Amino acid sequence: MTGITLAITGASGSAYGLRLLEQLIMAQHTVSVLISTPARMVINMETDLTLPVDISAIQDLLIKRYHAAPKQLHVFGPEEWTAPIASGSAVSKAMVICPCSSGTLARIAHGLSRNLIERAADVILKEQRQLIIVHRETPLSVIHLENLLRLAKMGALILPANPGFYHQPRQLSEIVDFIVARILDHLDINHTLHTPWGSEE
Repeated sequence: MTGITLAITGASGSAYGLRLLEQLIMAQHTVSVLISTPARMVINMETDLTLPVDISAIQDLLIKRYHAAPKQLHVFGPEEWTAPIASGSAVSKAMVICPCSSGTLARIAHGLSRNLIERAADVILKEQRQLIIVHRETPLSVIHLENLLRLAKMGALILPANPGFYHQPRQLSEIVDFIVARILDHLDINHTLHTPWGSEE
């Protein structure tokens, strides 16, 4: 069983996924990274990061940006079916889809694996490992709600990108960190992104 799989899809909110990747690397976890083609375009629009098309170039860029150790971070292409995470014999201990688009959500919920992100999630579910879905869509249609319920019944954790404001954030990064901290909590990874509720006392 390998480390953690992080998938970033084409929903808005790519900053959540990138910040989570940074935290996973800082916590010295091995990370398999999957970035869909729409996600690459969204990252280029929403952040100061411009991802190249070539997968190996993306990997080199992320390793350098987040100071990953050798072999700590590996980026797989969307149709790289020979990737270890495509098989139950080398399944990650957890997978986070952050952010998760409604299209990706629907295909995973119905077992329609047309790319490596969906196949890896399917493997996580069948092997009964931890799958965290960070859905970012509003408002939610009945279709979205039914797909979320379907995955929740399969054991996936539904963690919508709905930040709290009781910590009185003063900048956008603090709002992003709120969601990333909740993901890290469920992965049982220590962090210092924000103070837990009630601990100020």
